[in-house]
Amino acid sequence: MSQQYPQQPNPEQPGWGGPQTPPGPNGPPLPPRKSNRGKVIGLGCIGIIGLIIAIAVVSTVVSSGGDNESGDSDGVKPTASTTKDGQPTTEANPSDKAAETNESKEDKAKVVVFKVWGTAPVGALGAMDITYGSDSDNRQGKWKDGKFEASLPLDDDALYYSVTAQLQGSGDINCSVTVDGHTEKAHAAGGYNICSAQANSGLLGGWD
Repeated sequence: MSQQYPQQPNPEQPGWGGPQTPPGPNGPPLPPRKSNRGKVIGLGCIGIIGLIIAIAVVSTVVSSGGDNESGDSDGVKPTASTTKDGQPTTEANPSDKAAETNESKEDKAKVVVFKVWGTAPVGALGAMDITYGSDSDNRQGKWKDGKFEASLPLDDDALYYSVTAQLQGSGDINCSVTVDGHTEKAHAAGGYNICSAQANSGLLGGWD
């Protein structure tokens, strides 16, 4: 029976501690190196795109600012105007004009108007006798050029307003009193007749 001995390593075979084949033309190929060229190109593209966007934003802001400064025609025009002396003037607001109109109407409504008109020759006792006013305020009027007209402020506490005109022997006249838009009229003709118009304060307000 033959005795087997373990196999001795061959120093010339690789993996047994012998000389290793160096990498290179005669050895196994080297793994390829990773290139950074793609990363550089990608970062460059992103930088260029960001720069283009920034330029576009700045251009938009500048153009919009220029339009606001010089383009009043696209915006709201100021209502102020200038006079011949170059002083600024402002136009009246339509609502203010309406308020002024309403105030003027109210002022007119707060005035009592007395009128006498027609033909009234001067008689033996002189010119026609005219009296006007309220229950607490009577005044004398003068006939002139074929008419008489006067006004008094409206007193809300007055019981009535009236006007009377008496002929002096002949004539034909009319008379009226207007209070708060309400008018009362009367007529007289010949002799010493009297024209008398009176507006009374109503119990529930108003005039009749």
